[in-house]
Amino acid sequence: MADGRVERGNQTRRTVLARTVDLASTEGLEGLSLGRVAGDLGLSKSGVFALFGSKEELQIATVRAAAAVFAAHVVQPVHEAPAGVGKVWRLCELWIVYSARRVFPGGCFFHSAAAEFGSRPGPVRDRIAAARAEWAQYVEQQLREAERAGGFREDAEPVDVPQLAFEIIAMMELANSESVLHDAPTPYERAGRGILGRLRALAAAPADLPEQPPAVPLPG
Repeated sequence: MADGRVERGNQTRRTVLARTVDLASTEGLEGLSLGRVAGDLGLSKSGVFALFGSKEELQIATVRAAAAVFAAHVVQPVHEAPAGVGKVWRLCELWIVYSARRVFPGGCFFHSAAAEFGSRPGPVRDRIAAARAEWAQYVEQQLREAERAGGFREDAEPVDVPQLAFEIIAMMELANSESVLHDAPTPYERAGRGILGRLRALAAAPADLPEQPPAVPLPG
C-alpha cells in the first residue's frame, strides 16, 4: 500500500510538472501558483502543497523538469555520436528544431526564464543560471572534442572555444526570441546559416557539413 501511495504521488508530481513547464514558458515562472496548477488539473491544493511545499519549490522543480525535457530533445540524441564538427552542427540543429517546433509553447524555456529572473537573486535564479552554464559548458566541451579529433583547420589561428560557443548560443537564442515575437521561421534559417558559416570556415573538412541548413517549419 505504501508503494502504491508513493507511485501515485510520483505520478501526480509528473503530471503537475508537465503542466507547469508549459505554463511557465508562456506566462513565466512567477505566474505559477499551487492553487492555479491544482485548479487546472482538478487536484486539491493541499495535495499539490504536500508535493512541493511552496511556490519557490514548485518553481525550482519546474526548472529541473524543463532541463530534463531539454536534454531529451537536444543533448541525448547526439550523446553517442563521434566527436567532430559534424556533431557540433547536429547539436545546433537539434536546438533549432527544439525551439522552432515549440517543445515548450513559449519557445526556449531557459531563454525566457533567464530574462524573467536575471535580476532576481535567489534559489530560482541560481537554478536557472546553473542550467544555462551547464549548456554553455556542454557546447564548449563538444567544440574542444572536435578540436582534439582534428576537426578544425591547422593552418588557421587556434579556435577560441569559449568565444565560438558564445557566438553559436547567441545566434540560436536571438533566433528563438525573434521567431517567438514574429511567429516566423526566418530567424532560425538565418541562425542556421550563420552557425554553419562559422563552422565551415574553421572545419578541416568543410565538405562534411551541409552548405545550407534544412528548412525548419513552425508547428501548425
